[in-house]
Amino acid sequence: MNRLAGMTSPYLLQHADNPVDWWPWSPEAFEEARRRQVPVLLSVGYASCHWCHVMARESFEDEATARVMNAHFVSVKVDREERPDVDAVYMEAVQAATGQGGWPMTVFLTPDAEPFYFGTYFPPAPRHGMPSFRQVLEGVRTAWQERRDEVADVASRISADLAGRSIRLGAPQPPGAEEMGAALLGLTKDFDASRGGFGGAPKFPPSMVLEFLLRHHARTGSEGALQMVQATCEAMARGGIYDQLGGGFARYSVDAEWVVPHFEKMLYDNALLCRVYAHLWRSTGDERARRIALETADFMVRELGTQQGGFASALDADSDDGQGGHAEGAYYVWTRSQLTEVLGEDDAALAADCFRVTEEGTFERGASVLQLADRDRPLADADRLESVRRRLLEARAARPRPERDDKVVTAWNGLAVAALAETGAYFERPDLVEAATTAARLLAEVHTVEDGRRLLRTSRDGVPGTSAGVLEDYADVAEGYLTLYAVTGETDWLHRAGALLDTVLERFAGDDGTLYDTADDAERLIRRPQDPTDNAVPSGWNAAAGALLAYGAYTGEHRYRQAAEQALGVVRELAARAPRFLGWGLAVGEALLDGPREVAVVGEPEERAALHRTALLATAPGAVVATGAPGETSVPLLEGRGRVEGRPAAYVCRGFVCAAPVTEPDELERALGD
Repeated sequence: MNRLAGMTSPYLLQHADNPVDWWPWSPEAFEEARRRQVPVLLSVGYASCHWCHVMARESFEDEATARVMNAHFVSVKVDREERPDVDAVYMEAVQAATGQGGWPMTVFLTPDAEPFYFGTYFPPAPRHGMPSFRQVLEGVRTAWQERRDEVADVASRISADLAGRSIRLGAPQPPGAEEMGAALLGLTKDFDASRGGFGGAPKFPPSMVLEFLLRHHARTGSEGALQMVQATCEAMARGGIYDQLGGGFARYSVDAEWVVPHFEKMLYDNALLCRVYAHLWRSTGDERARRIALETADFMVRELGTQQGGFASALDADSDDGQGGHAEGAYYVWTRSQLTEVLGEDDAALAADCFRVTEEGTFERGASVLQLADRDRPLADADRLESVRRRLLEARAARPRPERDDKVVTAWNGLAVAALAETGAYFERPDLVEAATTAARLLAEVHTVEDGRRLLRTSRDGVPGTSAGVLEDYADVAEGYLTLYAVTGETDWLHRAGALLDTVLERFAGDDGTLYDTADDAERLIRRPQDPTDNAVPSGWNAAAGALLAYGAYTGEHRYRQAAEQALGVVRELAARAPRFLGWGLAVGEALLDGPREVAVVGEPEERAALHRTALLATAPGAVVATGAPGETSVPLLEGRGRVEGRPAAYVCRGFVCAAPVTEPDELERALGD
């Protein structure tokens, strides 16, 4: 066992018995490199990464390769999900140098942590124009020993370039209707009208863009925006990217038709998509959207829930293929003969037709990824098809399961809290609201330190990790707490969100309104990471803007709204040029343009329930909902609000102007629909 044996990250533990003498990211590793006068080999990945597993089997488990690594390098292994700051800084260098990025990421550093050679996956033998990993090791070793001054100069120039990259907004102004229209136009041009989604292969679920489009439709009535959401959500729900048996979404589709997924299932994708489908149902009443939202919520609770009440990070793409090896998708794909073995001839024929299982296969080795084929299957087949689905799910459960990365990531659990709280409230599933509450308690009790003001990035088995929280952790947990407060009326969640957002303003904000991904007292890297663009999850920058805007509406304190408006300045600048990478920022911009609307519902819990539900189901972008008993003083939005003529009441304010209170749900619905 090497130095990774004592780590909590499942990804690092996967490498604990490698013959490579791995170090975790630490000052001691770089001190060892200085002592030995050798470069640092930085390898970054994550536990459910398919090609990370491949490179590990081919190179890191190979004794001969390990001897070269141990003799000439200090090798450092990083879990990108545990240290997103380290990943972000060096991924920026990889992308600048090579024009592409991804994981596994392989970077060679000086003992001062300055990068000088970059790559991602390297094969064990030269192929497809790529050198072998051993060739790369030899080339770097030779350069370091024979041309060290040249290497040091390159590393210094790269580090200086990275350090000089920072975002300056001047006099930032939030986006207006013109910028929202330009973003919609850009998205329309990129929209794949025949297959849903945006762009070509590979195709990622555009969760944050869909959220923007739903809010834009709600504010403007744009049918084009809604149609893009409906077409994309239907295509994903019918495609192989969605698990037609057990629910839940895979990370992305390798093709443009959503047929063949990269089979790993991430918590963040499922939390974001659960919320999108729930919001689509809220806007349209679409029963398919309702089903997908609930199945995805149930998937998260069933497959990713931990004993401590949090949610694990991911399920692997690979699993035992039943023949002594590991293969991507082995748990999920089916052949015609496997269908017949489980179902018999007649039902196997139905399943093959319904789920597009062909003789030649849609995946590999004659196997097919299950898709829902028929748009309008007669209702008479519904019960039979449900029986088929249940039997296939039971048979699949007997297969070797994919491994689970069971570390609890703070930000992603914040996203799950928001999704489960809303889905539970919309569809009257108190068990989902309770799951959200339990996860929030874990975040509050295990991931939170310093009197509720600071966060840690991860925990595992109830034991907190050592990495400091980054901006997305604070922002997404605040978003989760605010959503949970809106659903439950428990004021502790509102106050906890406020404490985290105070830390954002004190530790993560620059003087000009920009935001940084790490706190001002975090570990110093060669660059303080800063990125306002959304990727697989909302950027910490945009997520913080959303939480600050909502909290400002709850409290009436201008400094939170002002910070949100300043942060949204980058959305104004980039909306027309890069709308696909600003979905969450655009969604927050829609909330700002709509007010946001402040809704206070007052009464005892049972008597105010109908008004409260009406408020939660409102599609007004970014509406914030406060609920409590008459005389509540701990929530500014509720202060001074009481019953009207002895009846529970709802108060709606917008743009610093309040309408007359209403006492009937239909009156509230009209007030929120204007």
